[in-house]
Amino acid sequence: MNRLSTTVSALGLIAGVSGVLTPTTALTEDAEPLVLASLDEVSVFATRRPSEAFDYAGQATVLDRDVILDFNPSSLSDIFDAIPGAQFNNGPRRTGDAPTIRGLTDAGVLIFIDGARQSFVSGHDGRLFLDPELVQAVEVVRGPSSALYGSGAIGGVIAARTITAADVLDDGEQASIRVNAGFQSVNDEYRAGVTGVWRSADGLVDIVGHTTYRSSGDIDLGNDFTLPADDEIVSSLLKATLRPRDDLELYASWMRFSNDATDPQNPQGVNVAGPANDLVFRDVVNNTFQGGARWSPNSPLIDASFVAYYTENGVEEDEVESPRITDRNVETLGFTLDNRSVLQISDTTNFTLTYGGEYYRDEQTGADTETADGTRGGVPDAETDFYGAFIQAELAFDALGPIPGAVTVTPGVRWDRFETSSDDSFGIEESELSPKVGATYKPIPEILIFGNYAEGFRAPSFNEAFADGVHFIVPDLSSPPGPFGPAFVSNLFIPNPDLQAETSRTWEIGAGLDLTDALVSGDSFTAKASYYNSDVDNLIGLDVSTPLGCFVPTAAFFQPCGTGPEFGNFSQNVNIANAEIEGVELEFQYDAPRAYLRGALTTINGVDADSGEFLEGVLSPNTLFLDGGAKLPQGLRIGARLTLAERFDEVNAIQDERGAFATGDIYAVWTPEIGALEGLRVDLGVDNVTDADYEIVNAGVSEPGRNFKVAFGWTQNF
Repeated sequence: MNRLSTTVSALGLIAGVSGVLTPTTALTEDAEPLVLASLDEVSVFATRRPSEAFDYAGQATVLDRDVILDFNPSSLSDIFDAIPGAQFNNGPRRTGDAPTIRGLTDAGVLIFIDGARQSFVSGHDGRLFLDPELVQAVEVVRGPSSALYGSGAIGGVIAARTITAADVLDDGEQASIRVNAGFQSVNDEYRAGVTGVWRSADGLVDIVGHTTYRSSGDIDLGNDFTLPADDEIVSSLLKATLRPRDDLELYASWMRFSNDATDPQNPQGVNVAGPANDLVFRDVVNNTFQGGARWSPNSPLIDASFVAYYTENGVEEDEVESPRITDRNVETLGFTLDNRSVLQISDTTNFTLTYGGEYYRDEQTGADTETADGTRGGVPDAETDFYGAFIQAELAFDALGPIPGAVTVTPGVRWDRFETSSDDSFGIEESELSPKVGATYKPIPEILIFGNYAEGFRAPSFNEAFADGVHFIVPDLSSPPGPFGPAFVSNLFIPNPDLQAETSRTWEIGAGLDLTDALVSGDSFTAKASYYNSDVDNLIGLDVSTPLGCFVPTAAFFQPCGTGPEFGNFSQNVNIANAEIEGVELEFQYDAPRAYLRGALTTINGVDADSGEFLEGVLSPNTLFLDGGAKLPQGLRIGARLTLAERFDEVNAIQDERGAFATGDIYAVWTPEIGALEGLRVDLGVDNVTDADYEIVNAGVSEPGRNFKVAFGWTQNF
């Protein structure tokens, strides 16, 4: 099946939803719809102001806590099947998992936790240090967002919001306690957690506290191989909010994530420990401190927010078979101030202006106990200062002359300057201007037509610009072996003062449909689809050069083997590609009092514009995801998920092709609504029911096999 047939099939599926989900039994009068998730969820990061994700002139998905809990996730990466165009694709181990949006990854994807930037990027380590038990909602904005967020938003934005007292307590309630526990079989993982919430009787103060413990071991893959792994995770949150006045809210929080793991130095894919990939005791720590204020006086001109934050992300690797210890630590200090002003221009025209400024500083240090000066190869001591100012206008016309329906136009622009430097090295200073404009048209309230154009950029990271030291060692087979075997030479990192920022130009068009009471009273159907096309210039990649004479002795006359650039034995980050990327994204949801179905379709194609070759590491197979079920009496729901992927053959070498696959999950959720068991939640499920052996990351990288899951939670509010 090709990309076009997949798209057509999915659209046909949407058209046939009414036939699939028509209830076969009469609804009782007290049956109420349980909205699991919707494109009508409120998005904040898409436009820097609360608005329905459906109305955004682009693609943004918000998954609330109900959806997150239904996945019974071990990590947040488990829920990304439900988000078109976004995935985690670096293998089964959580210590190496990093997100991708529309084919762009690493520093091309911005991550926020409660508004605090998470700037840690490493070649082999994960990026999202957050336990799903702490999360109330996850928002993913796809496509360049540099007009609002600056460098790094070239692929998109992932924003997680942790739980608050308002999420847990209803009116008149002052306290809540929740305990939970769970187990999954694929890696023998068990967890336990507790959440406590308190709010003063006058509502002026509230406090949230949470901690979760997880422990897991080796991972059973679908190819019957057991992947060595070992994780012990403690994740905590402490958050306090003060409301001295009705129009002012002050808050502060501390979040900590720690993972003591034992796995290979490069834990991605299905790598196992061995030569050049030592087994290490890995200590992963994230601390995020945040404070802020929200001021909303009785004025349409002021809706201001201020946030200041400090994040520290560190990964220490203690080699099991040697005394060597390496470390990478990234600290970010930043603040953002923004405001929203609303003007009523006429009875049919509203004008909203969003504007503000931002400063943040990323600082990295590396350490290696086996180098003479204690520095770590590929992890330079460096820092980058970012300064940004942005403004976005939103003109909403309820009527525009003879044009029927509503029109909204949203232009915006951001100016950024970054200054990057490293100890005893060169510096890079650049300024960028990132414009964006979006427009929506609703001929009737139920139909949306939208389009946007955006430019984005990503500044070179300090790892890319200033990398030095040893990258890897290779045997010198051109020299006679000594008493202990062949001699070894080193491939060295070379800094690049001429490295340029990645830039992109993207346009996107799409349409949406939003219906209520479509089939039965209380139901809803929402769908949104788009096509995008991106030109990404100056993609940064690693150029690795090793002299052939190290491996073929007869070639040593032309390419002698040795250490460093004088022998051509070096690695350097360079601007290596100008990419053309295009794709289709579709998501939909039907929700009724007794049934629900949501789905996502993703296609992506891309080539190097200079060579015509496929973009390896960027593309993924066309994928359709479905999640549906039935809502039964007494708080019982049963559901199933299905993921279908086409054969992946957009590769430059036939051995990299991956076969088509289909995987299915089943689950049941029981939340008694009355009686002594009220407040209980029981989750049962089986992921990968057929124990399928399939590959997402690369050929030969199998995913986890059949996984039995169970979780219990009990909540009591007072």
